[in-house]
Order: sequence, then C-alpha cells, then structure tokens
Amino acid sequence: MKKIALFLAGGFEEIEALATVDILRRAQIPVVTVSVTDDKIVTGAHHIPVTTDTTFREADFSQVDVLVLPGGMPGAKHLNEHEGLKNLIREFNTQGKSIAAICAAPMVLGEMGILSGRNATCYPGFEEQLTGAKITGEKVVVDQNITTGRGPGLAFDFALELVEQIAGTETREKVQNGLLL
Repeated sequence: MKKIALFLAGGFEEIEALATVDILRRAQIPVVTVSVTDDKIVTGAHHIPVTTDTTFREADFSQVDVLVLPGGMPGAKHLNEHEGLKNLIREFNTQGKSIAAICAAPMVLGEMGILSGRNATCYPGFEEQLTGAKITGEKVVVDQNITTGRGPGLAFDFALELVEQIAGTETREKVQNGLLL
C-alpha cells in the first residue's frame, strides 16, 4: 500500500488537512502528518492546534509515495517558503510520483513551474500563481502525477480522489458510502 506524507505549516486550512487525513485513514491508507516547523504542534488558520506525527527534519521520506499539501493562508505561503519541502517535491515530480495540493497550495507547484502546460485548479484568486497551468475551475483535477483541488468545501472530493488513485474504485465507494455521500 502506498504511504502518504501530508505537510502542515502554521495557518493551514484545518478542513482540508484533517478531512483528507481522516478519509485516507478510513481507507486504511497509511498517512504521516509532517510539520514543516521544528515543533510537532502546528496551529491552523482558524486557531486549531494539531499535533503532527513528525517534523520535516525527523521524517524519513524513503517509503513515502504521495505528497499532500493542504491550503489555507498563510499556511500555503509557509509551505512555499520551505526549501526542503520544495526539493522533495522536485524529486517526486522528476520520478513521476504523486503530488496533491488543494486550495491555495497549488501555488507552491505553480511557482516551481511544475504545473506548466498541465490542467489544474485552485482557490479563486490564486490562478495567477499557477504559472503556465491551464486553470479548469473544476472541483478536483488530475493531470499525470499531479492532483489539485479547489478549496475547503471540496476536501471530501479531493480526499476521495486520492483514495481511488491509491486503493481503487471499490475502496473509494466503500468509504464514500460510510460517509453517507
């Protein structure tokens, strides 16, 4: 089973991060939450503190197959400022490994040039930061190894798409039905 690393920075969007972790874990997909700070406690955009599994410095990414970036501001801005994370994203993209970002977080990929020529979506107002992307405005967009989501109200759609990619349609349907969706 593929393993996921989901990154949290101060000011992250709680719905996007926690709904995604919850849904992936309901599907029995291993997820490790990673603080990009030196502290395992990271406070979201709506002042909800969350304890992560590890910090970026302590994490071992050798067994990770998918990177997930929740949005929120200034969380996405802080992710974009983390050079270690951006190096990891470059490495994953070069290897064709999966990378997913929702809301404002696709700006990290856009500013790195990873979305150039690809279809993508993001929170309204961040389109200009998705350099070279073809903005679709859809809820969730998959283009090769990159998955982007539009925003907090679509966190379930985003997470369920990841479940389907990793564990298949049957598992997605099982989780979706369990959520009464």
